[in-house]
Amino acid sequence: MKRHTKYNTTVTGAEAVILALLDEEVTDIFGYPGGAIMPIYDALYDYTEKLNHYLVRHEQGATHAAQGYSRVSGKAGVVFATSGPGATNLVTGIADAQIDSTPLVCITGQVASHLLGTDAFQETDVVGITMPVTKWNIQVTKAEDIPSALAKAFYIATSGRPGPVLVDITKDAQFGKMIYEYKKCESIRSYFPNPKVDQEEIKKAAALINSSERPMILCGHGVLLSSAEKQLLQLAEKACIPVASTLLGLSAFPPEHELYAGYLGMHGNYGPNLLTNECDVLIAVGMRFDDRVTGNVSKYAKQAKVVHLEIDKSEINKIIQAEVALVGDAKESLELLLPLINSKKRISWLQQFKTCNEIENEKVINNARNPSTEKLLMSEVIDKLNLVSKGNAIVVTDVGQHQMITARYYKSNQPKNFVTSGGLGTMGFGLPAAIGAKIAKPESEVVAILGDGGFQMTIQELGTIMQSEIAVKILILNNNFLGMVRQWQQLFFDRRYSFTEMKNPDFITIAKGYGIQGKKVTERSDLIDELQKMVESKVSYLLEVVVENEENVFPMVTTGASVSEIILE
Repeated sequence: MKRHTKYNTTVTGAEAVILALLDEEVTDIFGYPGGAIMPIYDALYDYTEKLNHYLVRHEQGATHAAQGYSRVSGKAGVVFATSGPGATNLVTGIADAQIDSTPLVCITGQVASHLLGTDAFQETDVVGITMPVTKWNIQVTKAEDIPSALAKAFYIATSGRPGPVLVDITKDAQFGKMIYEYKKCESIRSYFPNPKVDQEEIKKAAALINSSERPMILCGHGVLLSSAEKQLLQLAEKACIPVASTLLGLSAFPPEHELYAGYLGMHGNYGPNLLTNECDVLIAVGMRFDDRVTGNVSKYAKQAKVVHLEIDKSEINKIIQAEVALVGDAKESLELLLPLINSKKRISWLQQFKTCNEIENEKVINNARNPSTEKLLMSEVIDKLNLVSKGNAIVVTDVGQHQMITARYYKSNQPKNFVTSGGLGTMGFGLPAAIGAKIAKPESEVVAILGDGGFQMTIQELGTIMQSEIAVKILILNNNFLGMVRQWQQLFFDRRYSFTEMKNPDFITIAKGYGIQGKKVTERSDLIDELQKMVESKVSYLLEVVVENEENVFPMVTTGASVSEIILE
């Protein structure tokens, strides 16, 4: 580790926080100052040439921005917040990061240690509150404990199955003096983040795959987290196995590849959902069998033998029973498995997927490319965005119909180019996460795809874009509804649209107030040109597209249904 001039010198606990971040090679921080974290912000003042701080407009925005940053960079996102409401405002983003295995290091200020438990001004037990939604958290009350706590925080956040951690530092610990030393954490007693893959299980998995006639790979977020995209492609090509992706696994497998079967789940593609209940071996790589993927578990893949590659042992047999479990890093497991796999052709099995694709194209997808409606369709807009950007943009979605449409119609050409809130499904995620993604990859085009509802949950982050001059492109699909809830109300609640219709403000005027250029599109004839203008803009740009109010997302696996009962219309 490169030693800087502050080693073995006396510093405050606050400065120790900043020095520890530098020793962990942090370059970017998302945060919002306040009384209890003021000493850390004061220390940061002297290090702004080495650390970029992005002032968000709400602490939830900081966590989502840090998530977007982490998801495209592979590094831990770092967040600063003050005590009390500042800390509690982080909780939604922390919970989102926990369920989507995103490494964050959240540093919160806390009241002085002698005030703990007295209901002091802006005192909240953030360690107790966040315990269920963090991978690890700690409260630090002494300056000399700060470096070791942060070293452990970064190690835990980024090792094994990643996740968020929180370090709560009392104000007196920030003011306290200490001799600064820093040692990166490389192990913790009783914590084994990278289990060794069992060689006997590898042999069993290979034997199952080699004897199968109709195998299928389910590609999850773990493929991206372990950078196993190359190994997954090699396995698929060697054994001629179709690959379907979960929502968070999108971009891990080339979307135009002949073996790509499509997107799994409630609003996924017809073939991979239907044929899950036809395959004989199901190879699940870095995914956790979420309910949105399985539908009715009692009817899920009962005919198949399951090979589950997963780093987190607690996920094995939690929902779906595995015939063979490869507990370990996905990349390592695939590398051990590959030499034992036989080459094979599966012409008839692949033909079943092609037939399903033809059916879905006829019933659903062609409608997006040749719409018969007067108003624009969400699916049409995303299909055209894919055409204009050539699939090269990093797309970051909010949550709702537009999210499912983007997952279906945008074909990300590069790994980690699709970012969304999966497990928690957090409305308001998209805009700040796109900010973080752009900061992590400034050379890449980043498009935030938002619904009119989710956009307004974190609309204040336009201020972050304005102040830091972040060239994020914002595409709002405006149907004047909370679209996904409305779809369910239409299909299952007799069109009783209870409080889902939205009267929206003038988004273009609001953007203008933040110094962001914008345009509103209502006509099909203008769509391509305006998308092109948005993508080619050198600065931030907001494009609002008014779309059909009652467009539904199909295919769909309804609640309680089997994946083989997927409906197309």
